[in-house]
Amino acid sequence: MDGVNVVELSIVIALFLVVTVMGFVAARWRRAEDLMHLDEWGLGGRNFGTWVTWFLLGGDLYTAYTFVAVPALMFGAGAAGFFAVPYTVVIYPLVFLVVIRLWSVSHVRGFVTPADFVRSRFDSPGMALLVALTGIVATMPYIALQLVGIEAILKAMGVEGELPLIVAFVILALYTYNSGLRAPALIAFVKDTLIYLTIIVAVIVIPVKLGGWDAIFGAAEEKFSAGAGVLLPATGQLGYATLALGSALALFLYPHTLTGVLAASGRDVLKRNMSALPVYSLALGLIALLGYMAIAAGVTPIGGDGNTVVPVLFQQMFPSWFAGIAFAAIGIGALVPAAIMSIAAANLFTRNIYKEFLKKDATPHQEAQVAKVTSLVVKVGAVAAILFIDPQFSIDLQLIGGVIILQTLPAVALGLYTRWFHRGGLIAGWFAGMAAGLVMLYNIPRLGPDGTVVREHFGGSSFALAKLGLDVTGTIYAGFLALLANLVVVVLVTVLLRAMKVDAGIDGTAETDYTAERGDPTFRELPDPLESAPPGATGEPTARR
Repeated sequence: MDGVNVVELSIVIALFLVVTVMGFVAARWRRAEDLMHLDEWGLGGRNFGTWVTWFLLGGDLYTAYTFVAVPALMFGAGAAGFFAVPYTVVIYPLVFLVVIRLWSVSHVRGFVTPADFVRSRFDSPGMALLVALTGIVATMPYIALQLVGIEAILKAMGVEGELPLIVAFVILALYTYNSGLRAPALIAFVKDTLIYLTIIVAVIVIPVKLGGWDAIFGAAEEKFSAGAGVLLPATGQLGYATLALGSALALFLYPHTLTGVLAASGRDVLKRNMSALPVYSLALGLIALLGYMAIAAGVTPIGGDGNTVVPVLFQQMFPSWFAGIAFAAIGIGALVPAAIMSIAAANLFTRNIYKEFLKKDATPHQEAQVAKVTSLVVKVGAVAAILFIDPQFSIDLQLIGGVIILQTLPAVALGLYTRWFHRGGLIAGWFAGMAAGLVMLYNIPRLGPDGTVVREHFGGSSFALAKLGLDVTGTIYAGFLALLANLVVVVLVTVLLRAMKVDAGIDGTAETDYTAERGDPTFRELPDPLESAPPGATGEPTARR
């Protein structure tokens, strides 16, 4: 235990035990007759009200990168790191009408994943498969980012080795397997309470100790005097704007976000949440400034790991007992979204790969069992992502995933409003966008603090415009260019296929599906729990919700 802060570690362990117990107890919270159905295990019964949905989506969207990666980017790169704030502001108006339409059609038709919707809307198992694979692959680095957050607090507490991370990973896997979406939904209450407590105390106490905001911004300006500083240079504005917009468009395409949306009990619940969730963005702006506070406090990252700047700052500014609470907030803030992400990826695999291509006659019970096992496999994949991807800042894990998930926008988001796109065009556009995005990511180097190239490939998501033959020094978000390539190909191929009168398939949805309320006659009630029971199960039917 040499070098380990026993007080901090004890508080973190105690709070982890609390949420672990909650994770297992969650199986009995809003208890279903049988969790062995994707509607119950993977979507929490599709019956979460306003408050539960608010905490669930907040816990889902504002993750470990909130406390770790965003301040680390501010600490290392200056104003460019603040992009996370505008993108979480503009996203809610953009997705307001999208998510309520997806909620309605999914509840009428029984869709569990966005790929289910694409399969029915465009009569295309192939495009649905691509959406599912994209969602799973994009989710892996996002889960890995959460585990990076746990690693950061372990380093700060002096805990060495991978064993504690593995233990946290195993516990997360077990209660997710047992309770499904109910576990992170219940734990999100604790997570958000701890985060709000920590940030309120931090923005009051730390500036006072450091001599006020003038001293904080002055220290940041001095550090970045030879570079971007606390203001963006003209050459960085296009990259900043496209990064914010691209990240905003990507956020609600992630399967874990849409899982939280489909778990809501009604359209009005989502409308209220889209109005209230920007409150989190206010907290995010304050959290980002922790990076500047770390500069003013003279924080030295542990072993050169920028992800540790906030944990070290808390250790310098607070007594051990409160630093322990803050570390628990970061750790739990990693576990909640990681659980939701693994569930969402498992739903995609089960519905759109296993049932579609491997076992078409799978029972609801079999689907739920496969989803449970897949959620474990996904977490293993996330650990592999940590081992093999080493970007300049941990937030690049999420940005790389964003480039990938953006390629589903034409089929999922635009598909909610129009079926003009031909299924062949969507598939061609996906390949074009994915190829363009991966080529650009491959050609983005990782740069050291002095501007030298540390690694040639996969070093971030900001693509130099000069590589397109333009005589400029600015950059642009790779995902934004990849999406443009995708859309151009979708339109051109659609025009060509429609001119050739190639069959576009049959729309499996109706226009009225997209505006259905919960009380509409067409609304699909949850299945009878007995329908998902394994062979030989007995019992009396229960009333459907």
